[in-house]
Parts: sequence; structure tokens; C-alpha cells
Amino acid sequence: MADAISRQAFSDLIGSVYDCALDPSRWEQTLADISEALDCFAPLLALSDLRHDRLLLQKAAGLEAPTLEQLPKHAAEIHARLRDVLASWPSFDEPYVMSRHLSPAYIEKSPYFQEWQNPAGMVDFMLFFLMHEPSHLSTFGVGRNERQGIITEREIELGKLLLPHLRRAVTISKVLDVRAIAGERMAEALDALRCAVVLTNEHGTILHANRPAEHMLDEGGPIQSPQGVLQATAPSAASELRSAITLAAGNEAGIGKTGLAIRLTEPDVPPIFAHVLPLTRSDFRTRLQPAAVAAILIGAPPDAQDGADAVAAAFGLTLAETRVLASLFAGRTLAETAATLGITRPTAKTHLEHIFLKTGVTRQAELMRLWTGLIAPTRSNG
Repeated sequence: MADAISRQAFSDLIGSVYDCALDPSRWEQTLADISEALDCFAPLLALSDLRHDRLLLQKAAGLEAPTLEQLPKHAAEIHARLRDVLASWPSFDEPYVMSRHLSPAYIEKSPYFQEWQNPAGMVDFMLFFLMHEPSHLSTFGVGRNERQGIITEREIELGKLLLPHLRRAVTISKVLDVRAIAGERMAEALDALRCAVVLTNEHGTILHANRPAEHMLDEGGPIQSPQGVLQATAPSAASELRSAITLAAGNEAGIGKTGLAIRLTEPDVPPIFAHVLPLTRSDFRTRLQPAAVAAILIGAPPDAQDGADAVAAAFGLTLAETRVLASLFAGRTLAETAATLGITRPTAKTHLEHIFLKTGVTRQAELMRLWTGLIAPTRSNG
């Protein structure tokens, strides 16, 4: 870490990333700061519609408006290339680097490179995959100019350290479904959110719960508050939630190494997840509640069939495997899945084993996390 960037500078950078989860207008400055730390230029955070070859969202720094305006015209070529790459990419935690993964012959004949990237002065780029669904792809990339040279292990290492925090921030923004939160009207803003939000101190003591969270606590749902302390009702989630809050209190960098979602419900009931947003080390985020160290956002994941389709597209599942996966995502046990689909339990188990092999996970709980698109395990080469 010391050779790439100071520990304090890295911590400040992570704090800025999490600020963007609450206020997307901060992305431009944060992207510029990341680019400077990486000794790169033209950072770009993008959300792409793969089905219609459109760029739905792009946040950038250091690129002139006319240059950015020309990028969408190359979306079809970019997406076609990325679809080919993702079909066999070994791990979503590894970046796609131009100088390492693209042939000179491809670059020479590519309209995108000849008409956009080369005129922009970019001699190399590094692209990280944040989220991948059948219809959408979220990426973060940076380029290098002739003075900076090609991407080296230093930039790759630092980028990989930032990757889980970028994923978490983008995910929490999506869960919040809010464009920005005004600090001076924080209670009203939190109450307006559809998902449950709980603010806690370092001991897990509840400092604020919005209306959906209060309802969840009153109804005896997946969270409870004995002596005013937030706890997961399910024993399997209680320890993980406590650990995440502890990490948020003392080490924002450390929380990025954990899974990005905590399943609060047991495997035999429909899943509900918690996402933990660190609130320390930022004047902006501490306006939520000065003593709060974490915001815990709680809600159900996307539709079960959509989730199964997303995993199937990413990992090449068969139709039969996808049906089994959708049933499990809907909260059914393996036995119930077999009965619902009209197959034997051994057949359902075989399909599940094939799903494990293709996705590279070993437990149903990990499949549930994979569903949300919040973690990206290494693909199996089999």
C-alpha cells in the first residue's frame, strides 16, 4: 500500500467513494481523485444497456464535453467486444487491460480506437466490471496517456483494492433509489426511502430508524432491537451483522473485503439482505447523525426469476438449471423445488451441483449473494 498511495490518502479516497453513495453529484470529483491516485486520466463510470447498445449513464472527469458526446456512437462496438470478453472472463475481480488483452490488429481496424480513443490521447486503459446482468453492465475505467505509459501492476493492485468499495457505493445508491440526500433534512429524507434504514453507533445502538425500519422492528421481522441494539433475528446473520458494523466503525477499507450483502433471513424463507454503509471519516455522511458509524439498509433483492436469468446469462446455466435456481431464489427448499418442478430430488440436487460448479460457489447462501450482483466470485473454468 505504501508504495502505491499512503494509508491515509487511501482511507480518504474510500470515504469519498462512500459519499457518492448518498450524493451522486460527488462522483466527478471523486473520479478525478481516483484517477490522480492511479496516475491515470479520463476516469469513467458507466452504466450500459447491452440489449439496445446504449450508454444509460456516464460520469467522467477530465474529458471535454464534445469528446464524451462522441462516445455513445461507438456503444455497439464496445458492447459487442465486452460481451465476448465476459463470456470467458476468469474473474470479475480482475481488470480488462488494453495493452494485455487486445491485439494490435484489432486496435488498428477498430473505429472506436481510431475515431475516439486515439484522438483522446489514450495509449492504454484499464476497465473494471462492477455489476453484470443480462441487460446491463456497470463499469469503471481509467486511461493512460503517452507520458504516463502503459498500465502496470501498481495501477492494477490499487484498482483492485478500490473495486469492492466502488461496487458497494454503486449498489447502495441503487438500493436507496434517491438522487441525493440533504443533510439538514436527513430524517425526512430517510423516511421517504422505500427501503428500511437504521443508523447505529459503534456498539450497534440504534440512533435513528426510518419508518420502514420501525415497522420492521415492530412487526418482529428480520431485525430486532433488544435494549436498543440492532440485531439480526436469524442467528446465522447476527454475528456477520455485528462484524460489519464493527468494521464500519474502525476500518472503512476492511469492510470492502467482506461480502457486500448480509442475508438476514434463513435459507428456507424468502431472502432479505442488509447493506452496510460506513459513515465515519466524512463530514458529509456524519450529517446523517453525528454519532452514527454505519447506515444499515435493509430490503428484498430483485425478482427471483430476473435474478436467476442474470446468473444464467453470466455463467452459462442451462434452462433446467435456471429453473432450479429461480425456485431456490424464491425461498423454496431443494425438496420443494423438486416437487414444484416435477423432478426428483436427486435430479434437483444434480442441477444444483452443476450450478455450484459453473458459478464457482459452494453454498446456497453464496448463490443468494451472487443473485444480488453484489459479489463476483471467480468463474469455474469447467
